[in-house]
Amino acid sequence: MTLNIADLYEAVADAIPERVPVVCGDERRSYVELDRRANRLAHHLESVGVQPGQHVAIHSRNRMEYVEALLACLKVRAVAINVNFRYTDAELIYLYTNSESVVLIVENEYLEPAGAALLQSPNIGHVVVIGEHDGMPAGYDGVTVADYELALAAQPDTRGFGPRSADDHFVIYTGGTTGMPKGVVWRHEDFYYAALSGGNIGGPARHSVEEVVDGAVANTDPQVYLLIPPLMHGAAIYSLLTAFFMGAPRVLTRTFDPVDALRLIETEKIAGITVVGDAIARPIAEAIREHGDRYDLSSLKVMGSGGALFSPKLKDELRAMVPGLTIKDAFGASETGNDGIVEFGEDGSKRIRSNPNMLLVDETFRPIAPGSDEVGYLARRGNVPLAYYNDEAKSAATFPVVDGVRMSILGDMGTIEEDGTILLLGRGSMCINTGGEKVYPEEVEQAIKTHPAVLDALVAGAPDVRFGEKVAAVVQLRPEFADTATDDIAEHCRTHVAGYKIPRSVVVVDSIRRSPSGKADYRWAKEVVSAG
Repeated sequence: MTLNIADLYEAVADAIPERVPVVCGDERRSYVELDRRANRLAHHLESVGVQPGQHVAIHSRNRMEYVEALLACLKVRAVAINVNFRYTDAELIYLYTNSESVVLIVENEYLEPAGAALLQSPNIGHVVVIGEHDGMPAGYDGVTVADYELALAAQPDTRGFGPRSADDHFVIYTGGTTGMPKGVVWRHEDFYYAALSGGNIGGPARHSVEEVVDGAVANTDPQVYLLIPPLMHGAAIYSLLTAFFMGAPRVLTRTFDPVDALRLIETEKIAGITVVGDAIARPIAEAIREHGDRYDLSSLKVMGSGGALFSPKLKDELRAMVPGLTIKDAFGASETGNDGIVEFGEDGSKRIRSNPNMLLVDETFRPIAPGSDEVGYLARRGNVPLAYYNDEAKSAATFPVVDGVRMSILGDMGTIEEDGTILLLGRGSMCINTGGEKVYPEEVEQAIKTHPAVLDALVAGAPDVRFGEKVAAVVQLRPEFADTATDDIAEHCRTHVAGYKIPRSVVVVDSIRRSPSGKADYRWAKEVVSAG
């Protein structure tokens, strides 16, 4: 067997079939149960013509069927495409078409927006609907529809799939930090080492199927983690798949309820929680403060964040309320995987020490010598992605090959110290990180400018206690619309972008500041929205 994700899962499932790796709501699935149901769905995908390398979009909140769908795609060497369930019609059309998905697996809750997008997504010829539904409305010529459970019932639960490869592809679509979402294309083996920590979080990488199986079998008292972020995010997928290979259970939440999280800590003996910065951790802290005495939280030992950093003040509050709690800020990206843990200095500085594959490069992609004061871009070498799907220009800029070595170049800036420690200085762009969701200003600006009252607009991140940053806008109104309410402008965006991208505050100014060449002055915009 090769370091193929499906091969690894099946080997672990055969070795510890009765252990339960996933809990979601009232449902619990053992390895063998997940495997058999995923086999059925995989055979269904084959029956409708899905070929190795083709893309299957999964449009759903966290639920057991999402996990089964992901495994089914892997089994037939298809590529699962993560769909943000918050997307509106235009965003869905882009993602369905850009990914060239041929099948859509969609939860019934999202059938209406998905159906509208399908009318302009000609590659999708088959839809599998999870949950009760009335089928697709009229007008979808050439699109067949199947009920999820009926599709599974019609297929065998045995395997019988063809051989797989370490070169099979795994794709993670980004949250759109530099425009619309981009599909990051990984080889399975590179994804295993970079994103899945070599099948062994916190320990040495395991380099064979036998090592992975032995490690999972030996893990007879695994730590249970509560995985709060949605599986549509790369960090959640990293955690889930790595846990599969370690024999370590993950408890999924369909929707985030901080008090229910406390109940789960008690009932499932949760040892660790995966969150997205303050956006999730702060409500949990408030729930502990108000309701913590009603629950036994003694099993909780670790809280880790991916996608956004904790604020120092919140860390102190959590440690005070949960004695012995370890808090970790993970650093990573869809383009690099898990890159290490961020360490905070007393002065608020942020450093990465733990990953020898991380380096700093200049604008020509050449490494910057340790100990210099030169500011550069963070980069990763070794096991890195191949490309952005369907985007040669951005692929060349982000995944260059330098002296025969493929790199992944991030937008984060920093300096490198004598011992190789990287001091993080911040994003190299004006990307807004609001509770772990990444928002690109120009996309929101375009939505705002479709409002008839708006002459010009800039979008920037403003400080926010809960989410770290909130989306905020500076607008210049047309003279004839001078009395337009700012709430109306924000609400107008709802038909153009996902809810988390809608401006939470809008500041009206006499004129937007731009350079003589017309380039936006984002520093000024950030000052305005932060003051307003």
